[in-house]
Amino acid sequence: MRFEVPQFIEIEDKIFGPFTWRQFVYLGGGVGVAVVIFISFPIYLFVLIGLPIGGLAFALAFYPVNNRPFSHFLESVVQFYRGNRIYHWKKKSNIVYRGDNHINNPSVEPKRPEAETSNINTLSRKLELNAIQKLR
Repeated sequence: MRFEVPQFIEIEDKIFGPFTWRQFVYLGGGVGVAVVIFISFPIYLFVLIGLPIGGLAFALAFYPVNNRPFSHFLESVVQFYRGNRIYHWKKKSNIVYRGDNHINNPSVEPKRPEAETSNINTLSRKLELNAIQKLR
């Protein structure tokens, strides 16, 4: 038994002439609001309010952003501005690395190797003493 496999399942069907259902709703709503504003308000308010609404409706119906509908882009923009943003502070290092060589930052005095070694020795000694005390 043979079954017919649908081919272009990602393409929306054209319902109203050359428009899909979504395009028709966006254009019908945008033009409807623009006409109501044109009839009800003076022309300068129509230019300030009605034309941007018509442009938004046109963009929602026809303008893709990165091969995705404009509505997805607009939803992402709204979520970005409404969402919380957390900024993390990272302390800058005193050493600037350039390839295999590193250069100390001149604003910070370089540490002496003896001081680093003594710090490590004292730390290791403290850890050993703590371990010995726990065994007793």
